[in-house]
Amino acid sequence: MISTDKSGVRAFIQACLNNNLKHFVCSPGSRNAPIVIALDEHPGIKTFVIHDERSAGFYALGMAQQLNAPVAVVCTSGSAMLNYYPAVAEAYYQCIPLVVISADRPQEWINHGDGQTIVQKGAYSNHIKYEMEVPEQLDDEFDVAKIQQQVNSAFDACNGAWKGPIHFNLPVSEPLYNTVEVDVDDLDVRAIDIEEDEFDFSEFHDIWSTSERKMIICGQMDKNVGLLNSLSELAKDTSVAVLVENTSNLVDGRFIQCIDRTLNAIEVAEIENFKPDVLVSIGGAIVSKRIKQFLRSSKIKAHWKIGFEFPEMDTYRALSKSLKCHPNTFMSRILSEYGALNNSTFGNKWKQKDFIVQDLLPEYYENVEYSDLAVFDVVLDYLPENSLLHMGNSSVVRYCQLFDPIKSISYFSNRGTSGIDGSLSTACGSAIIAKDKFNVMISGDVSFFYDSNALWSNYLDENLRIILINNSGGGIFKIIDGPSSTKQLNTFFVTKQEAKAEFICKAFDVEYFKANSLVEVENQMAEFYDVSKSKRPKLFEIFTPSDVNDKVLKDFFQSMKTLK
Repeated sequence: MISTDKSGVRAFIQACLNNNLKHFVCSPGSRNAPIVIALDEHPGIKTFVIHDERSAGFYALGMAQQLNAPVAVVCTSGSAMLNYYPAVAEAYYQCIPLVVISADRPQEWINHGDGQTIVQKGAYSNHIKYEMEVPEQLDDEFDVAKIQQQVNSAFDACNGAWKGPIHFNLPVSEPLYNTVEVDVDDLDVRAIDIEEDEFDFSEFHDIWSTSERKMIICGQMDKNVGLLNSLSELAKDTSVAVLVENTSNLVDGRFIQCIDRTLNAIEVAEIENFKPDVLVSIGGAIVSKRIKQFLRSSKIKAHWKIGFEFPEMDTYRALSKSLKCHPNTFMSRILSEYGALNNSTFGNKWKQKDFIVQDLLPEYYENVEYSDLAVFDVVLDYLPENSLLHMGNSSVVRYCQLFDPIKSISYFSNRGTSGIDGSLSTACGSAIIAKDKFNVMISGDVSFFYDSNALWSNYLDENLRIILINNSGGGIFKIIDGPSSTKQLNTFFVTKQEAKAEFICKAFDVEYFKANSLVEVENQMAEFYDVSKSKRPKLFEIFTPSDVNDKVLKDFFQSMKTLK
């Protein structure tokens, strides 16, 4: 096959393949020519071209989520790699194996006035798990083995128990486009061994068996049938309350599945009865700010954090033990060794509040005013079976937490850093890999327009659906405490705008739908999800009244309080 004449680049790419890196999202440039030539000519590699580096980083993030394997982004030298940084930070906190490969000028030209040249080494130092500089040429076989060993170490950090982004910097000199004929090397994909902590379970036994108020809280994670089954059994214990969010992808009627909705129903006078003595936390980020504040004020006697990621993270300011092991292992151990403590009704109290709120919901939604909340009630009900739902940050992910999760749906959101950038690009990347399912992105208007270059792509297909809820600005700032009391609310926080997505859709050949009422929304939903007439993605822009949404949401929480 044809490849670059730079032997270091060739050896590096082979080492990446041996670590199961086969998907590369490339952005145009010149300095990265030896890299992209070697990638594109290799029969075992899939390459994709996304022009906007910021968008490309999130494309790769979404692809890695669905593949459960590393995905790389490849760029030219200079500021190009800085545009990957938002995706790098998200991958770091969401523990996704994102690989950054940046071309660079030779060291002797750094800070000497050469074009597209910055100090690239160390640029990501606070948010990566490994960094390596790759030589462009190798002298002998010893150097090839050394490259393989170093790349293996990088992927141990990237794709081991605690996953995360890594960075390879490749300084290359001119000429950049020369090629040679080379043999295709044999692929030798290596496995990464994951070791769990050895721990004395008797310590946990003493705490768990003597506590009458136990809580398990589950953050963001992929679907996990084994864990779901274990937690379902544990939730039968009336002393245990299992709290999940839809980003946990754990659905069971015994769980508290809408935390804010249930927490809102607890009266101030009875709040102490709902505070746990023992807390077990698993998974990633928790969306609910209310439960964080609630648990931080609960004077928890013991908090055990289970999982490999961020072992020192103390979200609830009560961390007593961090175990680096799979949640499945830990929960199975509880089930196998301890029976239920049936003289406590702590878990039942939580679930009773949840049931009371659920009984109030049908009548409320039947009479709710046209608003964001009313729109979410409808669009979530129309989600196709087994689809992937990508939730934008700010108000979208919070609204979704108010509705019971659907068991067949997989929920995704960029809750690592919780920024608005890249939500649409992540969904687009996911849609490239998950071709056999609908990828539905629900976005607010600010988040959509901020990331609209995600639609600048040759890879979008009929399985992508975008629901854009346009309330003319950042409506979240009317909901949260603080901004609404300032005179800067509309200008600096909500940032009112009148932009519409119709002509963006025309520019990128995306089918466009719009609605200004629930009737218009419902009348078009069948056509919106129909794939018989078009192979293109579709966007549904739903306009909601910005002066009503915050009032409706506040009324919702007031109406959902426990009736005496």
